[in-house]
Amino acid sequence: MLRGGTSVLGIVNFITFLISIPILGGGIWLASRANSTDCIRFLQWPIIVVGLVLMVISLMGFAGACYRQTWLLRLYLFAMFFVVLALLFFIVFAFAVTDRGDGQVVMNRRFLEYQLSDYSGWLRERVADPQYWATISACLRDGHACSGMRRFARDPNTGMRVPETPDMFYGRNLSPIQSGCCKPPSSCAFTYNNETYWTPNPGVPVISDPDCNRWNNDQQTLCFQCDSCKAGVLAGIKKSWRKVAILNIVVLIILVIVYVAGCAAFRNAKRIENDEPIGMARMTKSQPSRFQF
Repeated sequence: MLRGGTSVLGIVNFITFLISIPILGGGIWLASRANSTDCIRFLQWPIIVVGLVLMVISLMGFAGACYRQTWLLRLYLFAMFFVVLALLFFIVFAFAVTDRGDGQVVMNRRFLEYQLSDYSGWLRERVADPQYWATISACLRDGHACSGMRRFARDPNTGMRVPETPDMFYGRNLSPIQSGCCKPPSSCAFTYNNETYWTPNPGVPVISDPDCNRWNNDQQTLCFQCDSCKAGVLAGIKKSWRKVAILNIVVLIILVIVYVAGCAAFRNAKRIENDEPIGMARMTKSQPSRFQF
């Protein structure tokens, strides 16, 4: 019998199974969020795959410990090693592709402005690809990403609900998608009519920002083809990936500790398994046969 070795291995595998739950949950969280990540399917799949693989491997190790199948335990440790490497790779990759890009502060605006030129690397190229962006922008439009922009204020004189004033709107804390896709950039100096309806100001000279010409008051167009919208999507990706990467750092530390403990328990189980036949043979040899005369 493997005695305490299988007990330790069973506990270790049960812990790794529990660890796979927050990893899988992180991927599902990205997949179910009601923002831009709903439209960017390549974000959550690496996390979901790692979580599912870890869950299956943990169950495999647990079964190997319960049924004392050393070959299954050996396969479990071998596969777990590659899961640790994959998780480490994802953490490094997530921080590497989100190392640049932040919203810009604009005077008399509480919300931030986003510019595509602030981002670079693989993630920007992926999002800005015309074919891929067509899918993302269509998803944002069909998902009514700007539908929550409209707000009303209460008139202090009449007590009735009235549309927000420009100063009220400028004092709002907009999400990256709302700031980049649902309104023109502040540099265009358009006149505010409501949250998603802006008109050029005749008294302000036209600047060279192409997004000013891309803006359209059509609610199906708005700024979904603007570079600021792409930057807003990238800002949302960065925020989501950083949160999941921090969670995975904690998971990785625990996973490494569990893996080391699992290796030690497996070696101990093998030692017990190899020593027991010798001990039984000695016991049998030392016992006189009851049939001797």
